[in-house]
Amino acid sequence: MTSGIADLIGDVAVFRNFRKRAELLRTIAAYDTFTPANDPYGEHDLGTFVFEGAACMWKIDYYDADLSAGSEDPSNPQVTVRVLTIMRADER
Repeated sequence: MTSGIADLIGDVAVFRNFRKRAELLRTIAAYDTFTPANDPYGEHDLGTFVFEGAACMWKIDYYDADLSAGSEDPSNPQVTVRVLTIMRADER
C-alpha cells in the first residue's frame, strides 16, 4: 500500500478508518471486471477502481525468492514471490 492510499484511509487506530481499510481490501478481493481489453494475457494481475473518490489501482508483480528480480517462472510458487501493490492512479 502506497502512502497515497494510506492518506485516503487515515489512521487505522481509529475504528472508522479500520473499516475503510477493510472496505478497500474487500473491493480488491471482489474485483472481477477483467476483459480482453484490460487483461489481454488473462493474468488477472492488474485492476482499477475508485476509492474515497480517487482513481486507484492494484498490481501483482512476480519476483524471484530474493525479491531482487522478476521470477523466471511466475507460475511456480516454489521460485516466485507475489507482491501486491495498491496505489492511487496518479502515483504510477
